[in-house]
Amino acid sequence: MHSAKSQEPGFPIVEDHRFSDEIDKLTGYKTQSILCMTICNSDGDVIGVVQAINKNPSGTPFTEDDEKVLQMYLPFCGISISNAKLFAESRKEYERSRCERCSVLLLEDIDSPVVKFSKTFELMSPLCSVDHDISMEKLSCSDWLINNSIAELVASTGLPVNISDVCQDPRFDAEADQASGFHVRSVLCVPIWNRTHQIIGVAQILNRLDRKTFNDADQRLFEAFVIFCGLGINNTMMYNQVKKTWAKQSVALDMLSYHATCSKVEVDRLKAAKIPLSSELGIDEFHFNDFSLDNDAMITASLRMFLELGVVQKFKIDYEVLCRWLLTVRKNYRTVAYHNWRHAFNVSQCMFAMIKTAGFQEVLSDSETLALMVGCLCHDLDHRGTNNAFQAKSGSALAQLYGTSATLEHHHFNHAVMILQSEGHNIFANLCSKEYSNMMQLLKQAILSTDLTLYFQRRTKFFDCVLSGEFGWKDEQHREVFRSMLMTACDLGAVTRPWEISKQVAELVTSEFFEQGDRRDQN
Repeated sequence: MHSAKSQEPGFPIVEDHRFSDEIDKLTGYKTQSILCMTICNSDGDVIGVVQAINKNPSGTPFTEDDEKVLQMYLPFCGISISNAKLFAESRKEYERSRCERCSVLLLEDIDSPVVKFSKTFELMSPLCSVDHDISMEKLSCSDWLINNSIAELVASTGLPVNISDVCQDPRFDAEADQASGFHVRSVLCVPIWNRTHQIIGVAQILNRLDRKTFNDADQRLFEAFVIFCGLGINNTMMYNQVKKTWAKQSVALDMLSYHATCSKVEVDRLKAAKIPLSSELGIDEFHFNDFSLDNDAMITASLRMFLELGVVQKFKIDYEVLCRWLLTVRKNYRTVAYHNWRHAFNVSQCMFAMIKTAGFQEVLSDSETLALMVGCLCHDLDHRGTNNAFQAKSGSALAQLYGTSATLEHHHFNHAVMILQSEGHNIFANLCSKEYSNMMQLLKQAILSTDLTLYFQRRTKFFDCVLSGEFGWKDEQHREVFRSMLMTACDLGAVTRPWEISKQVAELVTSEFFEQGDRRDQN
């Protein structure tokens, strides 16, 4: 600790060679005595000085005691000044590095040679001057993010891109920029790597708030941040993969413990059984009694519907395979109050009656007819008597496995595929590769369309299209919506039955719903 003191008693400061009176002359102030000491930081480095002038009463010189008192305060001054400088530097760095928009884009498949982003995460600066007509929802969901040419370039090459003026760079898509409603001036985009040095996405920042371009220091800082970003994303992805694997295993074990394929005895008995006509069974009428047939009769009635629609002959479906498939489908419905085998059969009967009486065989292809009938019988496979909301809120294995609002519908479809892929159950076995692919797509659309959320999204558009006269049978999208409407109409077809039947169905629906409520309370 160094100090300088002037004056000694009886020794005028103006006579001290270390003193300059230039300031006194400029200000008119009279300096009589000075105590000056160094200020050091925690490492002992000098970071400043403190100076006391003219001890009161006037003319009294500073003493050794004054020097000791001031020396006691100087360490605190050093700490305060160091902290203030650190804060100022960090504030300056913070202000310098702020940007208008930051995005993280994750690749859909890190092993694919084709760059395609599946998820995006957005952060917009509150100080960003964005047009008030452009909502954050529009910005975060814009196609510009997913189809970002700069991001695709970085993801494919693994090299960072720093563009100071996008207007002068041919790699930037100006048209997409205009369409997004967000004006980009400068871009800094870097790859995100996982721990095995694979690119899993990119991170990019746009437009420094101070309107300067991103420099090398910005790039180094951003790349350092992205290292930790990559580690975090990688760990999250691994955790999600573990959770999904556990959910898949849990669902598979649950299904194996509950279900089984039908026996050979059952198949042989059904093969030899006489199949009544549709008129004898009453399945060709809309006022069909949903409770008129027992479990075995519903199987033979299902066979009759397939035979009468001509799909068995058309697609060369092996009769024994069809019998085995029907019996196994029945076995894979649980004994819940409503969403059981009887409901599946009643939905397919409603579809059969609509196709036969409404002239739909003239507009639907044979493939569509078969897919709709199979879809009706399979649309609630392995239903647990609880809805999608229950699955989501209870965090069930199904919800973790499918992670979608249509949790159950995806499960029903996958269960249908599992049965078809079981030995001796593939009723589509004689279709060619193209026909088989098309059939599975039609079946998936049919089963997923029973999700009421999807139905309400499509219903208004469907009616508007029909009433406006724009509906066209040659338009595949129109046909898909039409098939979806058929599936939902049949799924809810019980409300069109005679009152006594409709009332009985409603009681079953209510009973199952209350049972779900009891399960929720137990959880």
